[in-house]
Amino acid sequence: MPTARRPARTSAAKKPRARPETAVLVLRKLRLLFNTIKGHFRDVEKKAGVAGAQVWALSVIQAHPGSGVNDLARAMDIHQSTASNLLKPLIEKGMVVAGRAKDDRRALQLRVTARGSAVLRKAPAPVTGVLPEVLSRLDLATLKRLDEDLEAVIALLDADRSAARTPLGQPD
Repeated sequence: MPTARRPARTSAAKKPRARPETAVLVLRKLRLLFNTIKGHFRDVEKKAGVAGAQVWALSVIQAHPGSGVNDLARAMDIHQSTASNLLKPLIEKGMVVAGRAKDDRRALQLRVTARGSAVLRKAPAPVTGVLPEVLSRLDLATLKRLDEDLEAVIALLDADRSAARTPLGQPD
């Protein structure tokens, strides 16, 4: 006698839906997370006088003098054009100098000036922002689980994934 086949289950049927009160608790935690990040960037801007993403860029350039725009973009995991946009006001305000490489006159070599170093000394830690700092301190299993869970939320949002390469705390 053939066994009866069960109808295929959809992914929604496999997992119980979240209870409304649980969703509210998660929402509150997300608000706390985002407001903490925003507060850090406000504090950075108030104390350092430049936006948080610019402070991060300064710190990368100071750690790697002579690096170029593409190196900065890779270090911050942002698009090259975003890195260029972060650099422009830093150069205009005399915090960074961009010189030409001797072996390739097209390539820029970036260096932090004394003015840029002074800004970094005033900036509250962590200069990369509180979220990258905290994420780097999580154990691998927790970080992987968080990645998977956030992927589920992003998929439901049908989010524009290009926004992931714009750093938080970047000036508007």
